[in-house]
Amino acid sequence: MGNFLELFANFRIIDLIDIIIVAVIFYKLLMLIKETRAEQLIKGLIVLLVVLNVSKLLKMHMVHFILENTMTVGVIALLVVFQPELRRALEYIGRTRWLSISISEVIKEEVLNNIEEIVNATTLLSRSKTGALMVIERDTGLNEIVDTGTLIEGKISALLIANIFEHNAPLHDGAILIKKSKIMAAGCFLPLSTKANLSRDLGTRHRAALGMVENSDALVVVVSEETGAISLAIDGELKRFLEVSELKEILEASLIVEEKVSFVGKWRLLNDKKNQRDLQQ
Repeated sequence: MGNFLELFANFRIIDLIDIIIVAVIFYKLLMLIKETRAEQLIKGLIVLLVVLNVSKLLKMHMVHFILENTMTVGVIALLVVFQPELRRALEYIGRTRWLSISISEVIKEEVLNNIEEIVNATTLLSRSKTGALMVIERDTGLNEIVDTGTLIEGKISALLIANIFEHNAPLHDGAILIKKSKIMAAGCFLPLSTKANLSRDLGTRHRAALGMVENSDALVVVVSEETGAISLAIDGELKRFLEVSELKEILEASLIVEEKVSFVGKWRLLNDKKNQRDLQQ
């Protein structure tokens, strides 16, 4: 206990910064190798290190000798094997604005990419007059809708969405549910609108889209099977006969988190204002 208290007594701010830097580096490395060939190689390397230390403790001299020499030569082999990953890591470091980028900018870029894929999918479906129903979750959780369909958890992709709604595809009849950066499920059932004064030319898809936005804050993109017309259900209303550019504008306005200025950005802004004042004086 005394040693523990002594450790905290000698703890400095620079030690905290040191820990944070190491944690960030490890996190970035894990993100770079996640779901790549390197991830499996790292796991194999950890197993070898464990066996190496166990063989040393158990005094298995032959096994330890072989593994120790293998690991020595393996360092050079790893540089060759991990060459694509190392190159990707260096490129990432070169193009990343480590201090000036804010979390909101990262989120904004990701959302913009997702919107682009959704809009591209809508364009493809509209041109081929393929009926589609895409629910985009916002603040209201829609797990009960996910449970009515088939779980996918796939990356948002225009081609994947187009394939799901392809004629005679197993899941084309229901809706897909998009949550954050994933297509969570397909073939989902939506509640129909209870409004009595709806236009008679609205089909089941449009009524389901309205029913969804009447019960949540979700956005629902609809493509008509008869005409290929694009509609968007939002805030309890249905916007019909939209152009692709209009759909994109509404999605961006509704889904993009307001951008915040990072600490370095604020510092630069204040500096610029100060310099302007000095020049005026």
